[in-house]
Amino acid sequence: MSKKIGILGGTFDPPHFGHLLIASEVLNELQLNEIWFMPNQIPPHKQEKQFSTSEHRYNMLKLAIDKHDHFKIETIELHRDGPSYTYDTLCLLREKYPSYTFYFIIGADMIEFLPKWYKVDEILELATFVGVKRFGHQTISPYPIKKIDIPQIDVSSTLLRKRIRTNKPTDYLMPDVVKKYIEENHLYGS
Repeated sequence: MSKKIGILGGTFDPPHFGHLLIASEVLNELQLNEIWFMPNQIPPHKQEKQFSTSEHRYNMLKLAIDKHDHFKIETIELHRDGPSYTYDTLCLLREKYPSYTFYFIIGADMIEFLPKWYKVDEILELATFVGVKRFGHQTISPYPIKKIDIPQIDVSSTLLRKRIRTNKPTDYLMPDVVKKYIEENHLYGS
């Protein structure tokens, strides 16, 4: 059975409404069957340690997408050691789901970085890049990218971690169930 799948990768440390908005807008704009949220272990462009464990990030993401029938979690990168390269991941997904068409969703910050991606030309044979705008970044690229205009919300996981650490409110920036999970598990200095 053929399906059109959007893949939204990230650390999701923590997941927030910006992630959900991107997924919803791309799902509807491109009339996809599903969006797969793909938490990564070590993104090659961020050689920093995660702020919470893979288990916590998975649990928060599960809570964040729980009510949306077309949102799923793909854990292929969580179970691999070392850096997660998009090319390697897409090869594995194409092998597992040969009839699926994949759309790899990236923010404008990643569009600017595409020329430095590992095997970017080969990635283009495995998936279509979908680019979404992000504050302070251009969406111009030498690579073919489907560009999607979405309402912009200037929220990031970095911002949320800082607000939590400094006891500032996070209302309307992330789902309440995620906020509750963070508080119950004392994540990010809460």
